[in-house]
Amino acid sequence: MILAIETSCDDTCAAVVTAAGEIRSNVVSSQGVHDRFGGVVPEIASRHHLELVNAVIDDALERAGADLGDVELVAVTQGPGLVGALLVGVATAKALAAARRLPLAAVDHLDGHVAANFVAPDPIEPPFTCLIASGGHTLLTRVTDHRGYELLGQTLDDAAGEAFDKGARLLGLGYPGGPALSRLAAAGDPGAFDFPTAARVTGLDFSFAGLKTALLYKVRDLGEEETARRAADLAASYEHAIVEALIIRVERAFAAESDPRLAIGGGVAANRLLRERAAALGVPVHIPPPDLCTDNAAMIGSAGRYAEPVSFPDYLDLDAYATAHHHAL
Repeated sequence: MILAIETSCDDTCAAVVTAAGEIRSNVVSSQGVHDRFGGVVPEIASRHHLELVNAVIDDALERAGADLGDVELVAVTQGPGLVGALLVGVATAKALAAARRLPLAAVDHLDGHVAANFVAPDPIEPPFTCLIASGGHTLLTRVTDHRGYELLGQTLDDAAGEAFDKGARLLGLGYPGGPALSRLAAAGDPGAFDFPTAARVTGLDFSFAGLKTALLYKVRDLGEEETARRAADLAASYEHAIVEALIIRVERAFAAESDPRLAIGGGVAANRLLRERAAALGVPVHIPPPDLCTDNAAMIGSAGRYAEPVSFPDYLDLDAYATAHHHAL
């Protein structure tokens, strides 16, 4: 039994996963306090994790029909993310593991998104290409085994989910903006405005800053009234540009593959248009269920199965890290 903890942003998560990749429980407590600020406030996030983490772990164990005595490995997100938020999870994991002299697996959050594809009942086996698109990260990876991945491309500026949120804010929608923008876009014409997809950025890296600026100028040019009247068209064109930017890179990556297969992870994997475009690529596509695409601890437990566990007391000086560690295999 693996007890997994994830606190990299504003969701306090705990899960119980078996060594075979079966999810016994997967509890996510969303803080729901950040929408009024239009984004996640790190200090508030950390404080809420402190208040919630023990209750969330208790809940995960109870739902799994287990207690701490059944746990053989503790897995925790070490980074990347908000350092204050991560430290709550890391400290909690250390304490629980040390109290029972259990080994601890420190997991990279992005490995977690990849490893969401490895859980039962519908795992996909490597090799495959994996697109991870979330509020904090956008990267394209080549997954050759369960222990990690080869980085093919990453965002040079904003993440795809961040581009959705900022676009939604420009259109006066709430936070988190991705789902709201997508709902509005469903009623609009994706060809109404020609927004940049950074197709000129060569290779497999992404860039969304130019797109965001293009929307900003368009909203300014149209004025408040006209922006409100054409909001659905603006949303549809903007969403189209984000998704095309993602799909263009995926297709470029496939050019080097003899038998391309795609897996998608991260919160943007829930996007309807991205799913449609991926399905139209004509290759096998694997997308975990929505609750495994957004931040959760089951994916951290899944990655923990393949991580090198650290034995007691060596993990007591383990630290969290804020920015992505690019680890080639």
